[in-house]
Amino acid sequence: AYIFGAVCPSRDKGVALVLPEVNIPMMNLHLAEIAKAVPDGVHAVVIIDGAGWHLEGGDLVVPSNISLLKLPPYSPELNAQENIWQFLRQNFLAGRIFDTYDAIVDACCNAWKALIAETGRIHSIASRNWMQYVSS
Repeated sequence: AYIFGAVCPSRDKGVALVLPEVNIPMMNLHLAEIAKAVPDGVHAVVIIDGAGWHLEGGDLVVPSNISLLKLPPYSPELNAQENIWQFLRQNFLAGRIFDTYDAIVDACCNAWKALIAETGRIHSIASRNWMQYVSS
């Protein structure tokens, strides 16, 4: 099971899907889910790394209310989502043994729900000075 997740630190919100595979079709599902969470009249910038399922062109479908911003290679420190993954591992997912695949999915879902339920947590983990909400 894989958590496809994205956060908006300025809005203290996040959206995720727990999916069985990591590939472009799954990334398309995730981008569609992000697009649904973007408020009307807002355009989101989703920061991505160089993962194969992040590559634009071909079969990747980027909704019209999203732009992708690719980070330079080998720069995970610029990707605030990496801190979200670290938080989830340290607090909910690491050091556990799961008896079934469903237990893994449940743990992933519960971890994400706990993250988004705690007011201010996403903002505190993922905010960066260079990454600010811009309004016109």
